[in-house]
Amino acid sequence: MQRFFQILDIGIASVNKTIAVVGIAAGTLLAFINVVMRYCFNSGWAWAGETVNYLFIWSAFFAAAYGFKKGIHISVTILIEKFPPQIAKVYMIFSSILTTVFLLFIVVYGVQYLMILHEMEFMSVDLGIPQWIPMLVLPIAFLGASYRAGEKIFEIAKTPADKVIVNAEAETIRDAVSVVKKEQK
Repeated sequence: MQRFFQILDIGIASVNKTIAVVGIAAGTLLAFINVVMRYCFNSGWAWAGETVNYLFIWSAFFAAAYGFKKGIHISVTILIEKFPPQIAKVYMIFSSILTTVFLLFIVVYGVQYLMILHEMEFMSVDLGIPQWIPMLVLPIAFLGASYRAGEKIFEIAKTPADKVIVNAEAETIRDAVSVVKKEQK
């Protein structure tokens, strides 16, 4: 069972990173090409603006989902650092449960939104495709994010109470240092 979750972990992380990077790169390139075509050649693609918007939206949502894996989302630990370790651990588990439930609500309501778009046959203005296709990002990205938030619950539960806050701080520092090292290379 552990092997299954390792493969799932790698798969979800790969999808999140790939869509985030390809989306931002493709969106930036497409926007640049369209601007050059418009100002240098008095032409351009009418559909490019809407496509760039969708690429950036997909990129942002999948990057946010990946952020749960890396623990880079904003969390305020100043108050729980003052709590006894057991209470801090319970609070962090409760916080992760709330986050997971919230993200799962977005998945459920995202699916309902897609069904409404499909039933009403809304079409994208410039691309001429059904609107539900680009909006697939909602349930897909938030399902990945909810998996990551749920994963955090088990990670915190397995960690000894006196190490929970220390691990959260160390994770933040480690990730910040690894970003700086990558930038220096």
